[in-house]
Amino acid sequence: MLPTDLRTFGRSGLKVTTFAFGTAPVGNLFRPIDDATSDAMFQTSWDAGIRFYDTAPMYGHGLAELRTSENLRWKRRDDFVLSSKVGRRLVPARRETIDFTPWTQGAPFKMEFDYTYDGTMRAFEDSLQRLALERMDIVFIHDIDVFTRGKDQPEVFKQAMDGCYKALERLRNEKVVTAIGVGVNEWEVCHEALKQRDFDCFLLAGRYTLLEQEALDAFLPLCEQRGAAVLVGGGFNSGILATGAKPGAKYNYAPASASIMDKVAKIEAVCAEYGVSLPAAALQFVVAHPAVPSFCAGTRTVEQLKQNLAWFSQPIPVEFWAALKSRGLLREDAPVPV
Repeated sequence: MLPTDLRTFGRSGLKVTTFAFGTAPVGNLFRPIDDATSDAMFQTSWDAGIRFYDTAPMYGHGLAELRTSENLRWKRRDDFVLSSKVGRRLVPARRETIDFTPWTQGAPFKMEFDYTYDGTMRAFEDSLQRLALERMDIVFIHDIDVFTRGKDQPEVFKQAMDGCYKALERLRNEKVVTAIGVGVNEWEVCHEALKQRDFDCFLLAGRYTLLEQEALDAFLPLCEQRGAAVLVGGGFNSGILATGAKPGAKYNYAPASASIMDKVAKIEAVCAEYGVSLPAAALQFVVAHPAVPSFCAGTRTVEQLKQNLAWFSQPIPVEFWAALKSRGLLREDAPVPV
């Protein structure tokens, strides 16, 4: 398997690379990344053959889209696939009045949730301006999950299905965009959206990994049935599948529990037995599912990016996957690389 392998993005017909460059870190997530480092990562990914890029207005309050523009706007537009998101509008504001958490040194815009039809159209046009491109290929409705919206999630979800969806459906019908979807942290929300509306794709963060396969129960089978593609992000569960079960390891952006640490330690033991890198197994497992054409990862340095690309290419014996299943560390019905 190579990170530059081209796959069809569900029924949309778009061709995407198995590895997608995620731009959340270049939005200065948690701490700043300078322009030179951001540019170097974009260039390294391009030189390596990566042609799928994912961004969002949320990332750095517009900074990630601006940096994406700086690095892609002079490329031949048909040579890459680009996704961004709607659900938030950015409003100019004085920096000292903006709460950038968890971003740092973002662009001077405050964020406002807006899932209305008009707000979605405005957000889409604003993103095109920041990107300085004539189109986005894929647009996701962003963060309509319980993780982000808490007790307001049911009403937010309804607003998005009535407002955002109608706007994106029009853009798709007019061939302004090719594919429309939902980007959230919970497979259950994706599943409900697919049952209610005619979506082409989903960006699912952290909920289909070596540690979690509940999405196999209903959501992923429905995606296969409907031809909906799933771009998986957070395939390291926010850290522990990259670092291993070491002290301070993160799971879902918080310190990992004892049970999670124990399971990862057991997976690591199988990795050691078969000479497999844990992060390589995590990456390659995700894209073995027929509904998952691509894995999206963001990195903070060129070295991290190169390491991710190398993990995609590391040989993994089929016996490794069989061992995980036989020891109850991986679901029997989970597709694995061949």
